[in-house]
Amino acid sequence: MIQLENVHKAFGPKRVLQGVNLTIPKGESMVIIGGSGTGKSVLLKCILGLIKLDGGKILVNGEDVTHADRDAFLAHFGMLFQGGALFDSLPVWQNVAFRLLRGSLKRPLDEAREIAIQKLKRVGLTPDVADLFPAELSGGMQKRVGLARAIAADPQIIFFDEPTTGLDPIMSGVINDLIREIVVEMGATAMTITHDMSSVRAIADRVAMLHGGVIQWTGPVAQMDDCGDPYVDQFINGRADGPIASVR
Repeated sequence: MIQLENVHKAFGPKRVLQGVNLTIPKGESMVIIGGSGTGKSVLLKCILGLIKLDGGKILVNGEDVTHADRDAFLAHFGMLFQGGALFDSLPVWQNVAFRLLRGSLKRPLDEAREIAIQKLKRVGLTPDVADLFPAELSGGMQKRVGLARAIAADPQIIFFDEPTTGLDPIMSGVINDLIREIVVEMGATAMTITHDMSSVRAIADRVAMLHGGVIQWTGPVAQMDDCGDPYVDQFINGRADGPIASVR
């Protein structure tokens, strides 16, 4: 579904991506791990076509992202943002149905509201939440609303950017379980960026370690602990000493 071939991106003298090669099969959940500032979010934005590549190629379902019609291309994606990114001035149901009220996916108002309520139910929120505003919700509820928005248009691909940031361990577990259930239910292809190893183990089919501008290791999540890669070993065990520390 997603194929990255020798992807390069620099910002001035800072070379962030230095030849990334990665394949994400259709229907699989890929989790990208790596330290802060290693380019995980840049990689995600490159796939979405929000950042222009310096070199290489990215194909989504066989289509080069640089040549895609933007509205039609982005209709394939759902996105759960790190900070929720809900619109404060809109009630919850309009946040969830945001894509369904605009562009090529536009639906009649009543239909969009009904879909929003269905998606809220799917993430464990009751219909009465639909008319509340984001400021009236807890952090965990806001994250659920963000997840409902991500799946509102039944996308083929869903991106999760640090889905458990700011949540307590119990709510983090709830969100991880919801993400896994929904991805499997929808048969969607998923790409997650996270530092939370509990999320990695709960969400991933496969894991990729990004460091030094390249993919240091990729493989099934079941092989992660015993993969023998020193970068992966240091990162997942949170060790101060190792190859990552030595290059900082």
